[in-house]
Amino acid sequence: MLYKSFYILILLAIFVYCFGNNKYLMQQKFEIILLEEVWTLLNNLDEKIKDKILYNIEKATYVNDPKLFKKLDGEIWEFRAKYRRLQYRLLSFWDKTDSYHTVVVSTHGIIKKTDRVPKKEIEKAKQIMKRYFEQKKKN
Repeated sequence: MLYKSFYILILLAIFVYCFGNNKYLMQQKFEIILLEEVWTLLNNLDEKIKDKILYNIEKATYVNDPKLFKKLDGEIWEFRAKYRRLQYRLLSFWDKTDSYHTVVVSTHGIIKKTDRVPKKEIEKAKQIMKRYFEQKKKN
């Protein structure tokens, strides 16, 4: 009897491992727009860290994990990645103006050694967000 229970637990663990983390079985929570400054930063990085950042962004669209995507200040959020003792952060904001889908717009990125995001970077993201919505309103 104990053997059967152990066998069922192993099968359940294998199922969760194979299918529980499969993004195709989960629903995407939002779409991503990376602004030009983000692409400039990413294109100047080593391929490994660039791939890791893009992987973390993609994963954050499916799972709620503050290690990947976290609220900073009011309307500003950050995508997060850590690689070789450096912290890579992409500051972002939500655009929920379309009732059909939600978009997260990533404004710019920073590379730093500490956990704290400088206030000037948060203010920069807020200014970009303001310009984004002004431009969107005109169109």
